[in-house]
Amino acid sequence: MKSQNHTPYLKIASRILLLILIVGIAVRIVLAIISPADAGLTFMNVVRAIGIGLVNDLCFAIIALLPFAVLCLGFVNAKYEKPWGWIIWCFLLLCVIYVFFFHSVFHDYGGGAPLVAQIFFGYKFVSFSIRFLLPKTRQMWRKITVWLMSATYVFCILFNAVGEYLFWDEFGVRYNFIAVDYLIYTNEVVGNIIESYSVVPLMCFIIALSAVLLWLGAKGIRLNGSEEFRPKAWLTLACCYALALILSCIIIEFCHTRLTSANSYVTQLQSNGGYDFLKAFQSNELDYTKFYPMLPDDECEQAYKDALSLPDSIQTDSTRQLSAKNIVLISVESLSASYLSRYGGKDNLTPCLDTLCNNSLVFDSLYAVGNRTVRGLEALSICQPPTAGESIVKRPDNTRLSLSVGNLLRSHGYTVQYVYGGDSYFDNMGDYFSHNGYDVIDKKDFSAQEITFSNIWGVCDEDAYNKSLTVLDENFKKGKPFFTHIMTVSNHRPFTYPEGKITMPQGNYKSREAGIKYTDFAIGDFLSKARQKPWFGSTVFIIIADHCASSAGKTSVPVYNYHIPCIIYAPSLIEPEAVRKVCSQIDVIPTVLTMMGFRNLPPFSEQDILKPSYRQRAFMATYQDLGYYEDGILTVMSPVKRVAQFTVTHNPDGTTSETPLTKPRADLVKRAQAFYQTANTTRHE
Repeated sequence: MKSQNHTPYLKIASRILLLILIVGIAVRIVLAIISPADAGLTFMNVVRAIGIGLVNDLCFAIIALLPFAVLCLGFVNAKYEKPWGWIIWCFLLLCVIYVFFFHSVFHDYGGGAPLVAQIFFGYKFVSFSIRFLLPKTRQMWRKITVWLMSATYVFCILFNAVGEYLFWDEFGVRYNFIAVDYLIYTNEVVGNIIESYSVVPLMCFIIALSAVLLWLGAKGIRLNGSEEFRPKAWLTLACCYALALILSCIIIEFCHTRLTSANSYVTQLQSNGGYDFLKAFQSNELDYTKFYPMLPDDECEQAYKDALSLPDSIQTDSTRQLSAKNIVLISVESLSASYLSRYGGKDNLTPCLDTLCNNSLVFDSLYAVGNRTVRGLEALSICQPPTAGESIVKRPDNTRLSLSVGNLLRSHGYTVQYVYGGDSYFDNMGDYFSHNGYDVIDKKDFSAQEITFSNIWGVCDEDAYNKSLTVLDENFKKGKPFFTHIMTVSNHRPFTYPEGKITMPQGNYKSREAGIKYTDFAIGDFLSKARQKPWFGSTVFIIIADHCASSAGKTSVPVYNYHIPCIIYAPSLIEPEAVRKVCSQIDVIPTVLTMMGFRNLPPFSEQDILKPSYRQRAFMATYQDLGYYEDGILTVMSPVKRVAQFTVTHNPDGTTSETPLTKPRADLVKRAQAFYQTANTTRHE
């Protein structure tokens, strides 16, 4: 190999970088176009997003070119000479033995990490062996490798653009922890995508367009595979790239944290999805004491006690005492309050729930704590404000929690269960519940005869409810009170369920609306069968959403998109009533337990909604922004110790508008700090 010309590598890198910038602009324009009409995007907003976005994309492109830079800078023939060739070969052999025949560090990450490691090191060993032992293959191998990596870059750029479009269409944001989960739980997620979209035509289109762009980008580049770097050029380019890499990391982080907009959509548009994904993957738990405004410990403790109205906490309304023994908690996937006719729904999607509301204790102003299922499960199982970062359900050291509803009720002689129609491995549900007082029953516990329909997420709601009826019958025979938490799955993309159960106008059977209507039908069918059971009269049914169908809005925490239905149904025990107090998902279980005569509930659970002194407030959070809603004011605490407040206006159509508060309410900021600081810095084991 006599050629020392490395210019082709620089040309390829520059064209990949240019493609990233062009696609980035196109993606932002498309995302702006498909944003909701109430997103508040002006022409200048979009210009700002594109301008800052170009800087973000340029920085991320430099970061993303690291694998290509490493590949090209590795084109040095000296590495094949003795003794370096044999040293590298032996090292790769040891790596292969480690990942294939031992419990490696990659197994600790779970998911597909071990397989990825095996493929990577296996490939590196085989490819280096061929080039090391057969020198004549090196030139062709180098040429093929460069063009294959270039093709991979082009494909990934286009694939990511499509992924960002679909993710935005579903969640109204760029990549976040949800995308990280999608990477980890590949079986469920890939299956969901296959069942939801026309994947084959889409992939064929992306591959074809990638080939065209690669062909156009290759024009004018002569690459024969003999090019390598002279030592001086190698050192110069390595230093220049390292400097550019460092500056890119600094600038993109500055844009990510400091150049945010008051309009959440603008902030999301100007972001780089790839960088957002890396940030989410890197930090699923935030150090609250480092990133959020803190109160002195004594001041926080006093503010927390004042907020809870502790002197009155043991008072109860004796007229509401229940003789019920059992609780069946149904957390419904993605059920926004807006779909119910009671809250403005126009399409009659929930006739069962609407009828049920008229015969139940209903909390009309109740809000979910988060925008993911694990957040809802956290709120309903430990009854505390959400933590910064990832849900406790998915964190390490989340077992044997003293706040667990399961542990509390089990200590009172209850049979406690969590019933899920899918694989409870997903989102760490099985491990979390099984170590916090619950017996977990998931899809693997269903017999073949008990499954009439399933998709990638699990069995349909009817099958889950029928299984639950069998479980509840067995509980009753044992003579012990029971608490059974049922988590539904059908109201989730791809929105597939058994045929012939519902009717939809225009035959729109594979849609969010159809999923909601089937979910409503399944709940009605379950309660109809439950009414025939001997345990029905002594059981309280709690029907509540885990979160809304969407949480996107102008602000990072739009109040309207956290409003969920909550129905307490026990016709022989509870008089129908509409409670319009602003309240939180974390208050539901403590309220029902208080009605049933439980005392000495854990400290975070001392808010009984029905108590006259109850402080009306709600908690709403994303992964980073922690919202506190009280007295018509939304207080949002964000990393880098930022605090923003908004006046919340309830519009005639049932939505809300959040307007920046001109005069801050220090008392509400302090209360928000007290709640979240206590929840995030106190261990509950």
